[in-house]
Amino acid sequence: MFFDSDLLMSALRALTPILLAALGGAVCERAGVFNIGLEGMMLMGCFTSVATSWFTGSAWLGVPAAALAAAAYSLILAVGAVTLRGDAVVLGVAMNLLAVGLTGFLLRTVFGVQGTFDDPSLAGLPLVGGFTPLTYLSWAAVAVAAVLLSRHVWGLRLRGVGEAPDAAATLGVSPARYKYAAVLLSGVLCGLAGAQLALGNVTLFTENMTAGRGWIAVVAVMLGRAAPVGVLLAALLFGLAEAAGFRLQGLGLPQQATDAAPYVVTLGALFLTTARRRRRTPSPSGAAS
Repeated sequence: MFFDSDLLMSALRALTPILLAALGGAVCERAGVFNIGLEGMMLMGCFTSVATSWFTGSAWLGVPAAALAAAAYSLILAVGAVTLRGDAVVLGVAMNLLAVGLTGFLLRTVFGVQGTFDDPSLAGLPLVGGFTPLTYLSWAAVAVAAVLLSRHVWGLRLRGVGEAPDAAATLGVSPARYKYAAVLLSGVLCGLAGAQLALGNVTLFTENMTAGRGWIAVVAVMLGRAAPVGVLLAALLFGLAEAAGFRLQGLGLPQQATDAAPYVVTLGALFLTTARRRRRTPSPSGAAS
């Protein structure tokens, strides 16, 4: 049987890093900062969590270390896009490329290996009911983000900063402060996503191990319209696609084809969403008539 409980469990495990990163992207989107640097922040979290876990012997220390490292890395976007008013898209692409090169360099410098670091003494995250604690944390984060953005004063001000920063400033709200907070929070969430990927889904670090999951998280933000529940549903779709890809690989399909499954789903979802929005938007000629 193709669709069974094992497939669902695998999908939920694949969902966690994408969901955490996408929630960070959604918070940035609500603050008016288009964050496509999620991939690079996740990769920094992956490396930091593995390095900290290996040196200290504790995966629990690797998790906060990953969050702090990714938050510090996110300052590149905060300073560049908010303070210096640079292009957030260009900065995000640069951060993704820098993270690939930097973690590859650190892999050789710190561990003296190339490609992959895998050691039997490397401590991974424990499982509770088949999932790591970060998986349950990601589900709780959806509920917290939904309440925070729709009912809490901080969330309402954050949305105001993103939609009308000049109007928010006239009310005494600092747009720069809220944008910085949103970017830093996205860094923390991406760091947790990286820790889950490197110490939860597997227990190792390999160069560019995020493999486009940060970009998928960006698409999840777009499909979910930066709403926490919508982001959850979009991320779940990609998690199911990744789990199905692994299942098809076990049935004999080529690895190259199964690895492409999440990205094919991503392109298809973007195409359908764009087509639906175009049908709903009246053309200028139609509006005039």
